[in-house]
Amino acid sequence: MRYLPLTEADRSAMLGVIGAKSIDDLFVDVPAEARLSGPIAGLPLHASEIAVERHMTALATKNLSAGAAPFFLGCGAYRHHVPASVDHIIQRGEFLTSYTPYQPEIAQGTLQVMFEFQSQIARLLGCDVANASMYDGSTACWEAITMARRVTKRAKAILSGGLHPHYVSVANTMAKYTGDQLATSLPTFSPTPDTDDLIAQIDDDTSCVVVQYPDILGRIADLSKLAEAAHAKKALLIAVVTEPVALGAIKSPGEMGADIVVGEGQSLGVGLQFGGPYVGLFACSEKLVRQMPGRLCGQTVDAEGKRGFVLTLSTREQHIRREKATSNICTSSVLCALAMSVHMTLLGEKGLRDLAAINHAGASAAADRLAQVKGVDLITPTFFNEFTLKLSKEARPIVRTLADKGILAGVSLGRLYPGVDDLANGLVVAVTETTTPEDVETLASALEEVLA
Repeated sequence: MRYLPLTEADRSAMLGVIGAKSIDDLFVDVPAEARLSGPIAGLPLHASEIAVERHMTALATKNLSAGAAPFFLGCGAYRHHVPASVDHIIQRGEFLTSYTPYQPEIAQGTLQVMFEFQSQIARLLGCDVANASMYDGSTACWEAITMARRVTKRAKAILSGGLHPHYVSVANTMAKYTGDQLATSLPTFSPTPDTDDLIAQIDDDTSCVVVQYPDILGRIADLSKLAEAAHAKKALLIAVVTEPVALGAIKSPGEMGADIVVGEGQSLGVGLQFGGPYVGLFACSEKLVRQMPGRLCGQTVDAEGKRGFVLTLSTREQHIRREKATSNICTSSVLCALAMSVHMTLLGEKGLRDLAAINHAGASAAADRLAQVKGVDLITPTFFNEFTLKLSKEARPIVRTLADKGILAGVSLGRLYPGVDDLANGLVVAVTETTTPEDVETLASALEEVLA
């Protein structure tokens, strides 16, 4: 093991200190079936740097990247134009290499970035206060559910059928270990969200109702009625936003009574990046701030009366007693938060509203064109930049066929909900400012061909 400097004597001494007989003793909690019995099959034991580089390059060329084809993918990750100045700023050494600002006196720049980010997110989501970011949208959603349990002292969460299935999956995984009871359902091809069904499920044991806005099919609900129903039973309303650009055009969840608003910030500043890293958003009303997970940066003055920034709240388990912690998130997504903040700053309020208008106009034109294709029905009459089509054939093989033709046609509901026959023909299509009329026409012509 040329890359491991420890000798056998070193390893034996270390194992002796912790009372282990062998390195295998360190992995007893990993099921035997999940362990390798030898070297990975087909992988050479060693190769030269140039050989590895050639091999990895060949693998990379098999990917069809977002910028290389007509692109209509969405469902929680969106392709927007990211100004070059965003990357320039976040690659400055003082931002790129910084981490958690444990010493505020030498981390004022990082802390100010966090403070500005919080201010922007709180304004965007319509809440009193926001924290200094989370891992991503799905884990932020789960943190909101556990926060609702702490606030209400109840353990039943009602999850909308319109909530992204990956977010639901994360919640189900975590709930196995916390005792939270999750009431989940599947979406239907109804043109309207499941607001009335959610209201009917709320009872005295409900801690929260979780609803996505816009939802996984692109539908937009008025959350006011749902918020009133939840509050009448002393439950909280959690709204999940996976496309923050939408809030440049539609009313924010906080304005409609949502107690906690979480989401994914990827679409502003961060880029697709083949799936990560992304940045989670988390905001709430002021009365709930003591139960909010993560970190909260505050503005203050120093001994000389000059403006300064500090971590006002940091209730992570690495900072306080574990039983008092509100989250076990122990890393920093502040670089992605900075990218989002820079992009929002460059846009400004007017720029964000203009960008949202461009997105909606392009999506509306695309929906009108695609609905003209024989075998295509538009399911969502009201949407922002993402809508659902019901095809006359199963959508998943069609998406594969079009990808082979160099068209990234959208996300099939059969992929998100495998085995659910009622949704197999659904195709979710996203259109942003990066989508051209030529791209839409290319997709329409291709659908006409494969559905004929």
